[in-house]
Amino acid sequence: MTPEAIIYSMLLSLIVLIILGYPVAFVLGGIAAIFGLLFIGPQVVNIFMLRIFGITSDYLLIAIPLFVFMGVAIEKSGLASRLYDAIYVLTGRLRGGLALAAVITCTIFAAATGVVGAAVVSMGLLALPSMLRYKYNKSLATGSICAGGTLGILIPPSVLILVYAPLAGISAGELLMAAFIPGFVLSILYILYIAIRCYFQPELGPAMPAEALAQFTWQKKLNMFLTSVVPVSVLILAVLGSIFFGLAAPTEAAGIGAFASLLLAAAYGQLNLKNLKEIAERSVVISCMVYLVMIGASFFTTVFIHLGGGTMITNLVLGLPFPDWGIVLSMFLIVFVMGAFIDWIGILMIVVPLFSPIAAALGLNPIWFAMMVIVIMQTSFLTPPFAYSIFYLKGIAPPEVQTADIYRGVVPFIILQFIGIGLLAIFPQLILWLPSLMGR
Repeated sequence: MTPEAIIYSMLLSLIVLIILGYPVAFVLGGIAAIFGLLFIGPQVVNIFMLRIFGITSDYLLIAIPLFVFMGVAIEKSGLASRLYDAIYVLTGRLRGGLALAAVITCTIFAAATGVVGAAVVSMGLLALPSMLRYKYNKSLATGSICAGGTLGILIPPSVLILVYAPLAGISAGELLMAAFIPGFVLSILYILYIAIRCYFQPELGPAMPAEALAQFTWQKKLNMFLTSVVPVSVLILAVLGSIFFGLAAPTEAAGIGAFASLLLAAAYGQLNLKNLKEIAERSVVISCMVYLVMIGASFFTTVFIHLGGGTMITNLVLGLPFPDWGIVLSMFLIVFVMGAFIDWIGILMIVVPLFSPIAAALGLNPIWFAMMVIVIMQTSFLTPPFAYSIFYLKGIAPPEVQTADIYRGVVPFIILQFIGIGLLAIFPQLILWLPSLMGR
């Protein structure tokens, strides 16, 4: 077989097996093992062993289980319910106030956990029943929860960013800081959309009756704020502030966050043996899944590049009859389409080693390009058929909420995602400003 035929066979096998539903980690590792043994030889096993050692001994990647632990501990502490209660008493009098509270809570929760599932499930259990009780439009209610929940994969601390940084060979600290403003830009777009639409169509999200909020005095509101928003704000500042000011590396900051999350759970009276065991077990399961996919993808990338796939793809993309911006758009479109069929970590492991050299050859800022890819990948949590947020919400939604309601609900927010991506492309300083301050 010619080198080109081997590469195309690898890619075709990868696409077919993933579409058939086989686990991404085993597909990547299995294809790498077969093609490596056939076209490189038995010595490929030694390469695989070195790749396993490299991943498991990477100091930066230790932050992944620590941040996962922090997110799970915060979820078990009951912070989400406290945050939502504190915010909806402030926004409930507004049209669409409960949906606004869900997005705001998801935004704050995202900055404390770094995972999508926790925010979507928590808001699905807390906010969705209350929105349905006050006759909110099902699509608006479910769409706001799904979209707000996806911010967990973007706003630091983000597990996705921790995986992306070493793959692309860029600073994890700078990439974490670069994600802050894009995350809040998207959150503001969601909030403006809900507020404007409900203002002109109040039947979609009616304001809560005044008597429902009359029990909340200003003293009670202040107490709710101090026991929910302030603790999580201190936690966020402790973790991300230490990275921004150069006091700690991401791994060390993750350790601070993990310890602080246990203190928070203890303060809320939720730190017992049962919860601690569940926190540890869920953290191990999630972390092992991430590491398993990373190891399988590392095998695949090693064999793919050894057989000349990296050079071939680079030459193919750079040889497209498009100007430079057309090539960049083509890469973004590939990431978006892949997001509808492959989970985020599979996309990362496939496209980052291939597209990062192309971006460098085009003279693009690596932080800007990485963040654009990450924001586009965030869309994959909303785009059917492979949309994690939709799966999470449908799994815990009341029976009267149909999958079609959720699909209709996420469409406007996908459009808002594209508007956000356009703003980041037109105004690159939205991404680059915070990382530029870190050196000072």
